[in-house]
Amino acid sequence: MGQTCPHTPPCPRAEAPDHDAARVVSTHPEQGWNLLCNGVVTFEDTGELLPDGRIIAPHRPLCRVHGAA
Repeated sequence: MGQTCPHTPPCPRAEAPDHDAARVVSTHPEQGWNLLCNGVVTFEDTGELLPDGRIIAPHRPLCRVHGAA
């Protein structure tokens, strides 16, 4: 957590609500995950692993199906 972001403007911290807006510093599409500048690991299923070990469950938007009128 003592790391300083080298980007301008700085990436959001891992604790920030917009933490997933940080820049990708390492990508592993063959394994389905990316490491962000703030230490957050994002997964292709939209789940996340925070640097302190907390897990954020996948949060895909719900599809809405509209029936015929």
